[in-house]
Amino acid sequence: MFLKAPFDFVDIHTHGLGQYDTRTRYAEVILKIAALHGEKGTGMILPTIYPSDMKTMRAQMGAVKEAMRSSRSIGGINLEGPFVNPARCGALNRDAFLTPSLSALDQLLEGFGDAVKIITVAPELPGALEVIEKCASMGIRVSMGHSDATFEEAREGKKAGASSVTHLFNAMRHLHHREPGLAGFALLDDGMYVEIIPDGVHLSPETLKLVFRMKRPEKIIIVSDSVKGRMGRPVVRKGKLTGGGKTLLECAPVLQGVGVSPKSIRMAGRSNPLEFLGMKGR
Repeated sequence: MFLKAPFDFVDIHTHGLGQYDTRTRYAEVILKIAALHGEKGTGMILPTIYPSDMKTMRAQMGAVKEAMRSSRSIGGINLEGPFVNPARCGALNRDAFLTPSLSALDQLLEGFGDAVKIITVAPELPGALEVIEKCASMGIRVSMGHSDATFEEAREGKKAGASSVTHLFNAMRHLHHREPGLAGFALLDDGMYVEIIPDGVHLSPETLKLVFRMKRPEKIIIVSDSVKGRMGRPVVRKGKLTGGGKTLLECAPVLQGVGVSPKSIRMAGRSNPLEFLGMKGR
């Protein structure tokens, strides 16, 4: 059984697509990213901002906020950092990471509190739990990621208010039989949402099967983590995987190939992210 149109996926984690990305000061560029996603069946995106210096991040956030005013396809801002762990930087610029503090958070969010929907934080960093608590109190969803957190540190992150995990298994402590870490916590905790990138490259087919067998189906969110580059292919620079190139609809055959039902794909690609964001019924 295959997915049937119409498609109206919600992608909460995308940095760009085709020849455009969120490293821009212009709302028009953000709208072009949304339009490219829309042509491939994604009705709403959360443009995701890379860590950078404060001035640059705020300018890019401003472009997204301006785009939100003219298009319902822009659901808000996703901040992937800057309060994340250099030891698990992945493809992000570790030199742009900041030590978590309430003062830095206030500076980052000033004027954007209503537009920022998600922020990724590494819970093990000094000051991170206070940042998580503040964000959660503001209604911002906190996702743990780019993190070297142990299982217990991940548990403390949840207690502080974190409710999801950013691109599960990627850029985090490896699951170990004596220390399952953030990945193990994400799989075992029934209340945590998990992002997965089901493009067939970021996670193996066996790992995708593992996630869909272990997690409650309503807690799985598929994301593209797409970046600027050739559409349809993952982006690799200097031998390092730096992001996805497939939209959610283009990822669907990978999931179907490992036995995930169309119903579960639709849940993970629409109803679950909307529920996570508190936008159910939109």
